[in-house]
Amino acid sequence: MSTQPPEDDPFLKKPQDNTPPSGDPYGSTPPPPPPPPPSGSPYDNAPPPPYDPNAYGGGAGYGATDPLAGMPPLADSGKRVLARIIDIVIISAVIWLILLIFGGFKYDTDHVNYGRQAGQSLLAAVLYIGYDVYMTVKQQGQTVGKRIMKLRVANLNDGSIPTVQTALVRAAVLWLPAVFCCACIWTAICGGWSFFDKPYKQGLHDKAGKTVVVSA
Repeated sequence: MSTQPPEDDPFLKKPQDNTPPSGDPYGSTPPPPPPPPPSGSPYDNAPPPPYDPNAYGGGAGYGATDPLAGMPPLADSGKRVLARIIDIVIISAVIWLILLIFGGFKYDTDHVNYGRQAGQSLLAAVLYIGYDVYMTVKQQGQTVGKRIMKLRVANLNDGSIPTVQTALVRAAVLWLPAVFCCACIWTAICGGWSFFDKPYKQGLHDKAGKTVVVSA
């Protein structure tokens, strides 16, 4: 049996003929000369490429996508204040009942019991922060006050429900200074910041948690 491949195989490599051709390969007519090179730069008349803010990783530059695109409109700051007042009333009522049950309102008229006051402040901080975190994470970004006012908390970057960590940072910035230092003043400054903030109408606690409050 022959082991040579068939001569009619279309993929068979054909033998090369190295014999130089006789005579002038171009006949009597010489080949045409090459065209002259173009004058000037080939980019002289080309328009400049359009500006792309993301071409070099500058996604936050001019023309970047608005993170609020596709999200509900930002909440009215007045409604946010009403929602916060509702939440404060609810938690304050719970704290009042707990202190009443455990005798938290019995003070010695001759001196102030700083230990008892510290305990009350700690209880208030735990309840305010725990309430805010739990309701934000488990109730689709809505506390009772926000649900009544038809608002919700959302992550600024994608509109999703904040995580526990985000909600904890947000609540801690809002409530810790208010409970242990300057209650009404800090609450007014932190929450009232949304009246003047642009473009996302964020309170200071929103800026810390990178969140916004939108209409539900």
